Amino acid sequence: MAESKRDYYEVLGVSKDADDGAIKKAYRVLAKKYHPDMNPGDAEAEKKFKEASEAYAVLSDPEKRRQYDQFGHAAFEGGAGGAGGFGGFDFSSADFSDIFGDIFGDLFGGGGRRGGRAGNGPMRGANIRKSIRITFEEAIFGCEKELELILKDSCTACNGTGAKPGTSPETCSKCGGKGQVVYTSQSFFGTVQNVQTCPSCGGSGKVIKEKCPSCSGTGYTSSKKKIQVSIPAGIDNGQSVRIREKGEPGLNGGPRGDLLVEVNVSRHPIFQRQEMHIFSTVPISFAQAALGGDIRVATVDGDVIYTVKPGTKTDTKVRLKGKGVPSLRDSRVRGDHYVTLVIQTPDKLSAEAKEALRKFDQLAGNTLNQKIDEAKTKKKFKDIFKD
Repeated sequence: MAESKRDYYEVLGVSKDADDGAIKKAYRVLAKKYHPDMNPGDAEAEKKFKEASEAYAVLSDPEKRRQYDQFGHAAFEGGAGGAGGFGGFDFSSADFSDIFGDIFGDLFGGGGRRGGRAGNGPMRGANIRKSIRITFEEAIFGCEKELELILKDSCTACNGTGAKPGTSPETCSKCGGKGQVVYTSQSFFGTVQNVQTCPSCGGSGKVIKEKCPSCSGTGYTSSKKKIQVSIPAGIDNGQSVRIREKGEPGLNGGPRGDLLVEVNVSRHPIFQRQEMHIFSTVPISFAQAALGGDIRVATVDGDVIYTVKPGTKTDTKVRLKGKGVPSLRDSRVRGDHYVTLVIQTPDKLSAEAKEALRKFDQLAGNTLNQKIDEAKTKKKFKDIFKD
């Protein structure tokens, strides 16, 4: 009865002003979750699947949605909206072809509008991922590293067939050499055909009766190999270097995958990097800041001499052009090095140095012996905390 039905918008979990895309997305999630083929024997899941399908059939159709918004479930009861189907709703006019092509492809790995891979044709091998650690300087200027790993190669005894020498793989009787089999199942919407990888041959289309003793029928043997990795100048932490065709072997004559080497760059005690620029902090004395003069600044290219201007304030930033990180595209193009000058206050002074500072203070305005006007100070505090 209509009174027992849940609101269609509530069923799909969308608002009443949801657009077609939101409705379709919500239904796709529920259809995958409660599809009978994914929940065999679960009556509650089947009920929820039918409920969601009914809600989608109405809300995805502009005319039916208009009727539902105006009359509610009564629009589809008796002679008002059609007969038959789940809960009195007629599914015959509902179009599920677009969404179910995607759903069945996701559920079963084939069928619908999303077919699986074509038979037992050549397939590229999987990529191999490894990581390597380098120093900050090696990342800036590039380097050569040697990586040791275990790689698979075609078995020389059977030439990669996996069959015992003198024999050959046979055509799979289950799939007829296609590498795929078609399963037919009954769903709520009728008969569905699903294409899956053949379980007997694993998709190769061939079955090995007598396995090669050298490779145990795999067609491959493993061995340790040393691979030279060229790290380009300017590479950053977390980036990878791709070495073509040093990954897993392909299937059925397909090419090898690639070797992806992820680079981890160690921290530097002085320098920090941001994209193509380098940042560092250099301490200077009060005398150097006040009078100016030459200081030594460390860079990735070695120490350089920088002339501090008289009257320099603390946290002054200076730019050393072209002393940063090279571009990965063109190593001749480099970023800059930004240096922050920080005035250091000495914490230990000799008696002579203290006396010299007092004399300097007198010449600079005698700030050490200035008297504090208590009346003015009290007035300032009253002004600050006054309501």
